[in-house]
Order: sequence, then structure tokens, then C-alpha cells
Amino acid sequence: MPQLGAYGAASGLFLMQSMSTIPLTTNGAELLRQELQRLKTVDRPSAITAIAEARTHGDLSENAEYDAAKERQSFIEGRIKEIETKLANAQVIDPKVVDADGRCVFGATVDLEESKGGESVTYQIVGEDEADIKKGKVSVGSPIARALIGKYAGDEVEVQTPGGVRKYEILEVRYE
Repeated sequence: MPQLGAYGAASGLFLMQSMSTIPLTTNGAELLRQELQRLKTVDRPSAITAIAEARTHGDLSENAEYDAAKERQSFIEGRIKEIETKLANAQVIDPKVVDADGRCVFGATVDLEESKGGESVTYQIVGEDEADIKKGKVSVGSPIARALIGKYAGDEVEVQTPGGVRKYEILEVRYE
């Protein structure tokens, strides 16, 4: 009998699904498209120009400028491939059209209040590439998001943090 994973799916099945699709919010997908456009239209031509300029400075075997320009071009090409793969495998989810009956799901914005101290925080559950804790965006794979998934307003959750276990009450779940 297959083992059930953290998301209730058979472990092997979950791994296969997670490798084939990458969840992104509509905003996250748009940010990746913009980065891809910039890499192809600005950064790539700039790197090519820098390589051509460095070649004019003589012996390539001792030309640090040339090595740096080639390394930059390699990084840009790698990032272009990475973004293209992510977009090709993306499952783009618009949080505004999610109908989860008040449950915490991918894309949801969740208002929380810490049980001890009463500190309020708001997080949106997003894809790995979109996560930015300073902007209140947490990765779907983070401990806080894993604790929230499937819960409703009024539920309490415990989250293991580096500073110990924290308890939160879910005040509101929105899809915006």
C-alpha cells in the first residue's frame, strides 16, 4: 500500500506531480515573463557586446575581462533556460478566481494573530520563486504555509520556527 505524503497524496505520485508542474500566481508568472524579456532584450545583447569588446584587448588566455564577460553570458543563458522551463511547466493560478470556500489554499492571503502577544501578520501563499517574506509572500513549501493549507478562519495552527513553536489564529482568508 502506498505511503501518504504531507499533502495526502501517495508520496511517489506527489513527487512526480511536483516535478512536472510549478505553481505560480498570475502576478508571479508575469514577473518571470518580464525578467525573461529583460534577459533576452537587454542583458544578453549587453553580454555579447562586452565579449566582443574584451576580444579587442588581445590575448584571450590572459584576459580577465573576457573571462568575466563569458561567465556573465553563461549565467544569463542559464537563467533564460531556467525561466523558460518554469514557465513551460507552470500551473498559473489566479487567486481572484479561486473558490475554496474559505479554506487556506495556494494563492490565498491569510490574516493571522499570534496567540502569545497578539502580533498580527498577513501572508499570501505563493510559489517558490515568488516568496518574499518582507512583502508578506511565503512559499507554499514553507513551514507556515504547510501549517495553513486546508485550514479555515477561526482555526489555530502551530508552526515550528527556528525560535520554537509559534501558535497563530487564522483571522481571515481572502482570495485577491
